[in-house]
Amino acid sequence: MSKYDRLGTYLREQRMNEVPMTFAEIERVVETKLPKSQESQAWWSNSPSNNVMTKVWLSAGFETTQVDMERKRLVFKRVVASQTSSGMTEDARDVEYAENKSPRRSPLFGALQGTFTIEPGYDLAQPALDEDWEQAFNEKWDGLLK
Repeated sequence: MSKYDRLGTYLREQRMNEVPMTFAEIERVVETKLPKSQESQAWWSNSPSNNVMTKVWLSAGFETTQVDMERKRLVFKRVVASQTSSGMTEDARDVEYAENKSPRRSPLFGALQGTFTIEPGYDLAQPALDEDWEQAFNEKWDGLLK
């Protein structure tokens, strides 16, 4: 049981699709101070791997929106739409999957790894063609046509 589970219970009890809250109100609901990291915009993102509290609001069927760091407030927006035959919403199943699995990558991730190397000291920012490229190209082309 997480110390933030009270937030999940609170959000599930709400009838509104959008629940505006201040950070202080969230602290009152969870009955504890939020960590120092709550001062970072990223802490309020909806990534299931972000932090324990994120998993709580996602599993309750909500996402954070309109995060206002200056005024220390945000809106929890309901994202759960329909329930499946098992009684679990599709979005809740996605959250449950995300909580229990590591992030998935494309099977093509890293497919080209090791297929080329960059010589040490090569400047990737230099122009690919030197100033006389057109003249050199034309000379080679003319040589091929003869």
